[in-house]
Amino acid sequence: MTALMNGKVAMLTGAARERGIGLATAKLLVAHGARVAVLDLDEEDLRTAGKTLGSDHLAVRCDVTDPAACQAAVTEVIRRFGRIDVLINNAGLTQRRRVMEVSPEDFELVTNVVLRGALYMSQAVIPSMKEHGGGSIVCVSSMSAQQGGGVFGGTHYCAAKAGVLGLAKAMAKELGPDNIRVNSITPGLIDTDFSRGANPESAKFELAKSFPLRRIGQPIDIAGVCLFLASELSSFMTGATLDVNGGAHIH
Repeated sequence: MTALMNGKVAMLTGAARERGIGLATAKLLVAHGARVAVLDLDEEDLRTAGKTLGSDHLAVRCDVTDPAACQAAVTEVIRRFGRIDVLINNAGLTQRRRVMEVSPEDFELVTNVVLRGALYMSQAVIPSMKEHGGGSIVCVSSMSAQQGGGVFGGTHYCAAKAGVLGLAKAMAKELGPDNIRVNSITPGLIDTDFSRGANPESAKFELAKSFPLRRIGQPIDIAGVCLFLASELSSFMTGATLDVNGGAHIH
């Protein structure tokens, strides 16, 4: 296997959960030669992820809704590895709410993690990327942002994930001259702990029968696209949104 990430340092948010997109991506980046730092809130998940990845990598507790915490995490990663070449904004939070059920507290909670978290962590990383000649930022959005739901999560989740797409495109335009590429991924129904709590298992597999590829996605399906966007294979791509949904949303 050709190592696509030799000498690169990658930081991933929301990446400690055992059966999640973030940790699957971290493992794949490691397999391709990267040094990785996984960030999350849950200390037990972080301990497990740290053991899984090994001592050459980092597991850092970070609340992405706090700009100071984001900066502290970036400082720690740079102290250990000297630079950050890749940021994958994966941290997320969902709630099942209909439009009239979304309270101000619900909206603030979900938007803080999904949208502000992506902004704050990007702001913390960008100066280092500029200093070292560029980098790649990957924002994990959702198919829900494109079609107004249909996977899981309420209207406020759809809005926050749609905001991530706009944020990524705006950053791509602004940061292109600094050789910082910013792209997005919109996963469909993926078999993770995140989605397990949102829909009954039977409903997910029944829904998957209507997809052109006739299956639910796995975390590694998203990890492979993250690797592509993080690596030089996508060196002439920025401001793009890649759909990874088994054909569930073709537009």
